Amino acid sequence: MITGEVRLWKMTRKHVRERLAAGQIKGAILPTGSTEQHNEHLEMEHDTASALHVSQQAALGLFPKVVLATPMAIGISEHWMEWPGTLSLRPETFFQVAYDTCESLARHGIEHVLVCNGHAGNGPLRNEVAGFGEKLGIDIQFHSYWEAYSKEFVQQHMESGDCPAHAAEFETSIALAAFPENAHWEGVDYDAETFDIQRENYREQDPRYAHDARDYATPHKGRIMIDAAVEWVAERMTEMMEGTATS
Repeated sequence: MITGEVRLWKMTRKHVRERLAAGQIKGAILPTGSTEQHNEHLEMEHDTASALHVSQQAALGLFPKVVLATPMAIGISEHWMEWPGTLSLRPETFFQVAYDTCESLARHGIEHVLVCNGHAGNGPLRNEVAGFGEKLGIDIQFHSYWEAYSKEFVQQHMESGDCPAHAAEFETSIALAAFPENAHWEGVDYDAETFDIQRENYREQDPRYAHDARDYATPHKGRIMIDAAVEWVAERMTEMMEGTATS
C-alpha cells in the first residue's frame, strides 16, 4: 500500500524542495468543487470532498510523480443561492483563482496540471484552461471525474440511471463509501417539508433526487464508482505526463 504524502498543503518546504530537486514531481492535480446545498442529507462540501477523494487516490497510485494542489472549495454556484449556506464565486473570480494556482505550480517547474472537477457548475472552466496553458507554457487539462463513466456503466451500477445528478443516488453513494459521516439522515423527512423552490427547472428534480438517494444509495455502489473514477483520472494524468494526452 502506498502511504507517501501527496497533499501539497501537508508537506513542508523541505519536502517539496527535495522532491523537486530529485525530479520526482512531474505533475499536479487541482481538485475543484463547491460549497453549496446538497438536498436535506448531504453536507455542503460534497463536491469538493468527492473531487479531493478521487484526486488523492489517483495521486497516491502515481506516487511520487504527482502532488495535489489545495482544493478550490468554493465554485460557480449562483444557481443554488436560494438555499442558505451556499457560497458562490463569480465565474471570472473562479477562473482567476484557478489560473493563479496553475501559475504558482508552473513557477515551481510543474509542467502538467490536471483540474479534477467535482461540481457541474464549474464546467465553464474547461473553455479557459487551454488559454491558461498557452500563457503559462505548460500542459493544463480540465475533467470532471464522472467523465470516467459510460452511459452503459451508469445503467449497470445506478438503479436510477442518473449520474451525476444532484445529491441523488450517485453522489450519496460516493459519500457513503468515502466519507459516511457527511450523510445525515437523522431527522430528515423530505415529504413532511414544504419547499418553495424558485428554480423552476429543479422543482421536480429535488424531491425525486431525495427519494433516489434514500432508496437506492449504498456504500458498495459508491466504491464501484470511486474505483472507476480513480483509475480514469490516473490514466489521464499519466497520459499528460507521457505526452500522449488529447484534450
